Amino acid sequence: MNGLHLTADLRGCRCEQAWLTDADRLLAACVQRVQASGLQAVAQLGHRFPDTLQGPGGVTATVLLAESHLCVHTWPESRSVSLDVYVCNFGADHSARAQQLMDALLALFEPDEALRRAVERGAAPPA
Repeated sequence: MNGLHLTADLRGCRCEQAWLTDADRLLAACVQRVQASGLQAVAQLGHRFPDTLQGPGGVTATVLLAESHLCVHTWPESRSVSLDVYVCNFGADHSARAQQLMDALLALFEPDEALRRAVERGAAPPA
């Protein structure tokens, strides 16, 4: 279970609106960035939510990785995004690849603000 869990809450995303509303386009971009980071995609799913009175519906894009997962959730009405990258480091340390993937997604969305967190998972408890 040893791994690295990265999250980022993005606000004021200056990217094209399509990155926040087009599930197919976003999912393809996620898979491309997963591959570019050296991680292995094994399955993928994108879902677009219905439009609301506030505007176009957002999307969820999920890429199942051999190493664990990537999830992206968008809120176009507030130009916000939440990112979640988790890699298991059982067979090898994938931490640098996870950071590279997170950086590539941040560059895609061009946020004014990004609150990033990193949690080491599965570490042995202190003695």
